[in-house]
Amino acid sequence: MLTPSDKALVPFVSVDNMMRLVHHTGLEQMITRIANTIEADFLRWDAFDKTPRVASHSDVGVIELMPTSDGDMYGFKYVNGHPKNTAEGLQTVTAFGLLADVQSGYPVLLSEMTLLTALRTAAMSALAAKHLAPKGATTMAMIGNGAQSEFQCRAFKAICGIETVRLYDIDPAATAKCARNLADSGLNVIPCTTGQEAIEGAQIITTCTADKQYATILTDNMVGSGVHINAIGGDCPGKTELHKDILHRSDIFVEFPPQTRVEGEIQALPDDHPVTELHDVFAGRTAGRTSDKQITLFDSVGFAIEDFSALRTVLDLIKDTDMYDDLDMLADPDDPRDLYGMLQRSA
Repeated sequence: MLTPSDKALVPFVSVDNMMRLVHHTGLEQMITRIANTIEADFLRWDAFDKTPRVASHSDVGVIELMPTSDGDMYGFKYVNGHPKNTAEGLQTVTAFGLLADVQSGYPVLLSEMTLLTALRTAAMSALAAKHLAPKGATTMAMIGNGAQSEFQCRAFKAICGIETVRLYDIDPAATAKCARNLADSGLNVIPCTTGQEAIEGAQIITTCTADKQYATILTDNMVGSGVHINAIGGDCPGKTELHKDILHRSDIFVEFPPQTRVEGEIQALPDDHPVTELHDVFAGRTAGRTSDKQITLFDSVGFAIEDFSALRTVLDLIKDTDMYDDLDMLADPDDPRDLYGMLQRSA
């Protein structure tokens, strides 16, 4: 593990170095590595501190902190969600994250997480689908073709064996962008003009829209038996994508119920509505898909352990590379009790 040096330098992975790291590792290989780390961390679920993210909501968006610790390392992510940003030429989501050594409290990694969040969100989606989607699924509908869409498609190809993606967005330019970016991905890409057209023949349906509102991206009559729904757009209070009747027909799988009941699709349901926690499925304690006719729904909101896993993956990947910068961000006086003296001598 990288640890602070004698001068207390902290490895920092910038956006530029994150892009270099992705290209060096391979996009699909990096998503797969993150997914494997998430699964390994979910299998030691009881080792982690678990708390819903700390959110500060405004009329235009949300700013959140997502902390967790496994007793050896502590991690957090700062992330925002501002759907109005796109119209202003800004990203809807930006993020950065940190890992620290629990024994000393010293940071051991600071990283951009705007790109990394897209990678880990895609990794978690495909990991859940590996356990929940119909066996032999080859076609996915991707409804919402914004910043996350290409990552989702590549993750499902790498982890679930998806061969065809059917794209739809209310903005045709977004669909054209997504299709263009996936042209060399090895996927069969089919742009569609309606959501109904997009789901034709799809065994997996991914919804990923940005507007902060109670939306109905999928109506009840659009969802037939036997499909897997990967609902990742509903991720804060007042923001959903699915008609309520779909929830009643589905077996619902979540990351951490106390958070999902506030932020996810199930905020529309009573607090006692049954859901299954994914860590129990990963560990084999609870069944995932049990029949060909079952509708499985991953009500994804993103949980701190997933970001912890993504940061752990980055920390491992940057070893013996030049894909990080050392930041002088920790005071390091010769005498730990003489911080004032260090300041005085610097003059």
